[in-house]
Amino acid sequence: MNLPGNWNDLTPDQRLQFRLDAWQGIPIEFSSLEVAQAYRNRVQLYRDVLDLEKPATVPIAPWIGLLPFRYFGHTAKQAYYDYEVFKDDWFRFHEATMPDGIGLTLGIVPGKLFDVLDYKLYDWPGHGTPDDTCYQYSEQEWMKGDEYQALIQDPGTYWQRTYLPRVFGAMEPFAMLPPWTDLVEIPFTAPFFAGFSAPPVKEMLQKLMDAGDAAMEWLQAAMAADGRVMATLGIPQTAGGATKAPYDILGDTMRGTRGLMLDKFRRPESIVAAMERLVPQAVDWALRSCDMTGNPMVFIPIHKGADGFMSDADFRELYWPTFKAVLLGLIEQGLVPWVFVEGSYNERLEVIADDDIPAHRMIWMFDATDMERAKAVVGSRQCIGGNVPAALFAMGTPEEMDAYVKDLLGNTAQDGGFILSSGIVLDEADPAAYQAFIDAGRKYGATG
Repeated sequence: MNLPGNWNDLTPDQRLQFRLDAWQGIPIEFSSLEVAQAYRNRVQLYRDVLDLEKPATVPIAPWIGLLPFRYFGHTAKQAYYDYEVFKDDWFRFHEATMPDGIGLTLGIVPGKLFDVLDYKLYDWPGHGTPDDTCYQYSEQEWMKGDEYQALIQDPGTYWQRTYLPRVFGAMEPFAMLPPWTDLVEIPFTAPFFAGFSAPPVKEMLQKLMDAGDAAMEWLQAAMAADGRVMATLGIPQTAGGATKAPYDILGDTMRGTRGLMLDKFRRPESIVAAMERLVPQAVDWALRSCDMTGNPMVFIPIHKGADGFMSDADFRELYWPTFKAVLLGLIEQGLVPWVFVEGSYNERLEVIADDDIPAHRMIWMFDATDMERAKAVVGSRQCIGGNVPAALFAMGTPEEMDAYVKDLLGNTAQDGGFILSSGIVLDEADPAAYQAFIDAGRKYGATG
């Protein structure tokens, strides 16, 4: 997406309108004028609910993981490795069910790339988990407790020389190389590049080139899968980029849950300083992706702030300030934070309904939160959505699903500002229950 030359002079609201217009007017070749109009109409649903207005109908945007492949009798391993299966099942599923947003394509991970890189951060089908299971995070202290200062001082160098060699076997030789910031004057140039003569480094560079080929193969498959759904069915992508809360960056894949909880008592100042250092990185992750895709919606799954993971005081003092800074940074750039609130946030609603965050600028999608309270506390300022339970998709009858969606929409959606969705990313569901979810959304989603 090409930004206008006066971008820096635009207000955040003007930037948002530019990005929303670009998303709605995406320059792709649709299969027909009717499909092109259907696409624009669906994007308009999101624009309406973001403004807390009544849409033509409540948008239906479930989070989708492996469900399309199991829907058609394929395994997770096939989805992660056979990109023809990936593309075909992805299209057939959306064609059969016709939601208002494309499922979470980024959740279909590139198995071939993981193989090349010897990725240690996760287990996946054929590499630590059975063939028909989702990838699983291998929680360890990938960052040590005494490394906060290195992270705070220079995140890029810390990632290059310490973190990446631990989580990617193929990148272990990075630890042998000096930091890139050495390349500032003539005397440092030869010593810097001398390290690239080492055989392990040469081998690493070949693996990185192979990884580039594997990544491009997956990326082309993912773009083709989503592109076909958009061009043929008129269904927009619901995320143009992604990022995370700084506390979750530390707690999910660096210090781990236990390590970070202990750090709260041992080195609380270091946690805060590290999270503050990660705020601009978190904003930049999303900004670069959204500029490339032309879609302003930023998918943000949040984990460690849920009720029961920490006290309300810790949420207010540790989790929220830097996450709020990320949200404000995204909004400043005209982006729309689309926060996937995993677990229960009943104890957090008053905090996240923060008056400092401009109204009508983000989306809160809830999992196990009381939706009537969420509507009353958060929904007066921001769009909300959710929260059909995973158990209902897996074990509920069509009649039970119909009743749940009817009640949910009746209590939360009739004055606008609501998106119907699943409470979690769906890797499996009973086809009849899933279809009942779609049908009930259409039946009860009219807001006029």
